Amino acid sequence: MGAAQYREGWSERGIPDTVVDRVMAFEERWGGVVLPPAPTYNGGPTLFRPDTPEAAPSDGWWFWAGDQRAAVPYSFMIGPRGEFGLGTWRWVPLHASVDGWVESVALAHHATMWAEQITKVTGDDVDALELGSYEPVPEVEGLADRWWRGTDSLIAVYTGQAEFFSRPDYRTAVIYSGLDSWGLHG
Repeated sequence: MGAAQYREGWSERGIPDTVVDRVMAFEERWGGVVLPPAPTYNGGPTLFRPDTPEAAPSDGWWFWAGDQRAAVPYSFMIGPRGEFGLGTWRWVPLHASVDGWVESVALAHHATMWAEQITKVTGDDVDALELGSYEPVPEVEGLADRWWRGTDSLIAVYTGQAEFFSRPDYRTAVIYSGLDSWGLHG
């Protein structure tokens, strides 16, 4: 029965119907989808399965996105405006939507398969990347985490954990180089 069995109880607890509708829509579209491990965030969520909505620390409501693959000090949450991000005592939206997260994980797997070379940089070295000749990859709907496409490379820039922990040295970029047209676009 999924989340639908909790609708009445959630309404009785004062959770707005519009929020309950968001959980139902998430579950209808994504509920039970098993994901491959993400290259960051200790693999990300294993599968999408919502849980009880909670008042977000800032404003609005958020809810749990699903089972975590590993023990991490945050949860994967769906934010007040449908963002996918990290939450507990603070909120860091990674992507503007669940679609963005899924696109990012898929792109990482695709780029890993086709790149001739993969280079990882961290901390201040992320700031040294010259992204002026690259174009953003709009499908990932990046907020804290973004992707960039060049003539023969893709660059993923992950800043979510750095923001969450207030640790700039946690910033990470992965450069997938030596890609042909197929490797760049799939």
